[in-house]
Amino acid sequence: MRLPDWLVYVAVVGVLIVAAVQAREDVYTPPAPPPPAEAEGALLGPVTPFDDTVTVTAPDIPFQPAAGTAFSIAGEGRWVTARHVVEGCRRPAIVVGGGRAVAADVRLAPRADVALLLTDGGPPALHVPSDLPLRLGQRAFHPGYPQGRPGEVTTRLLGRETFKVRGRGARDEPVLAWAEIARTDGLRGTLSGLSGAPALDRYGRVVGVTIAEAPRRGRVYTTSPDTFLPAVRGIQRADEPMLGEPVTPDNYGRVADALRRDLRVAQVVCLSA
Repeated sequence: MRLPDWLVYVAVVGVLIVAAVQAREDVYTPPAPPPPAEAEGALLGPVTPFDDTVTVTAPDIPFQPAAGTAFSIAGEGRWVTARHVVEGCRRPAIVVGGGRAVAADVRLAPRADVALLLTDGGPPALHVPSDLPLRLGQRAFHPGYPQGRPGEVTTRLLGRETFKVRGRGARDEPVLAWAEIARTDGLRGTLSGLSGAPALDRYGRVVGVTIAEAPRRGRVYTTSPDTFLPAVRGIQRADEPMLGEPVTPDNYGRVADALRRDLRVAQVVCLSA
């Protein structure tokens, strides 16, 4: 039985319309978002009263000179370190090499383990974003001066905790807990001296300040954006360029060496108590 010509025409026109609609959808449909990076999970949630807590006792004893790490957040001579590295130090200084150190003035954050150091001029700054969502499991890289020598560790984000500081500087401070997964070859034992180091994501953006470790638990602690960003607001510049290459487990040692060589990451010492 032969179909009428008009029915054939209708069928052909129908096929062409469907094809045209599908082509239009393909043109205007945005591509699917890329899958999350390996081992990265859900976005880190906000601070809550149910976060795990760690009690920290700060003994009320005279300041003992110590060394730590600092990093540049503004090229005109603005640095950040951990508050406990310089609190009580009358003459903190940035080590610039060749046996030389540059004296710095100090501004302490009132509710966080963060201190701002001021010098006359300085190197280019690391990129401190004004807002940075964090994902559980993401990597961080911590370049600095553990045990007073050049070194670095790499970690993965576990989640939030709260430091309940008792004694000197008593406060409840939200922090980020990271699992240590690698460190400089030959670096054994304590990470003392890494306090104040930047925690960098894979793009070289500063996500926090390294402030403590729990060796038995294999954990490294950094400031939370909730306390770090307010402490540097108005000082850091969000338009500072990021690193020229992504930071990976294969190159983070080389990247750390470059940051120390350029003095964007430097050692901070106390010249006298």
